[in-house]
Amino acid sequence: MMMIFALMAQPAAAPPRADSREDDRLVDAIIAGDERAFSDLYQRHVDRVYARLTRLIGPVPEREDVTQQVFVDVYRALPSFRRESRFSTFLYRIVARAAYDHLASRRRRRTAGDIDDFDLLVGHDVSPAERARQRDDLERAFSLLAQLTPKKRIAFVLHVIEGLSQREVARLVGASEPTVKQRVLHARRELAALERRSQQREVV
Repeated sequence: MMMIFALMAQPAAAPPRADSREDDRLVDAIIAGDERAFSDLYQRHVDRVYARLTRLIGPVPEREDVTQQVFVDVYRALPSFRRESRFSTFLYRIVARAAYDHLASRRRRRTAGDIDDFDLLVGHDVSPAERARQRDDLERAFSLLAQLTPKKRIAFVLHVIEGLSQREVARLVGASEPTVKQRVLHARRELAALERRSQQREVV
């Protein structure tokens, strides 16, 4: 069962991690009123934000709007950024919150999106038959994830699919490590049960 979720983390690797010193310089410039600096900060991080949102909420058309909302929220929140963590941590806290808000507003709706929206996650150096198989697996994976509560889904994606430690996930979602651990554990169990039921229906 976990193989279909592992597929979500393989293709379309995110851009290299941004230099925190350059982020700090741009943040200082933005706070000082340099509007171009925010455009530069946006360009440095938008691809990574978009890729993470794709995994968190699914390859749905709305992720374009959610991505833009993330950067609106970043701009508004920058004056309160106290440099107690990297800018990237500050940014991905906002991403996690935006993902939660989106999922909570669409609870238990189908989030697989249009089939063309899987291009970000499907491998490009594979045969047409393999691409079709990957698309089917990804649609099944996102359909299963859509049945989790938003908190469990986000914890599962960040920890299991993106490989963040439970401590890192806890910082991003504003929860304790034990709480994150429980969310991931329950998500695993629920996904396994959902997959078993799905396979039983296919056999019948």
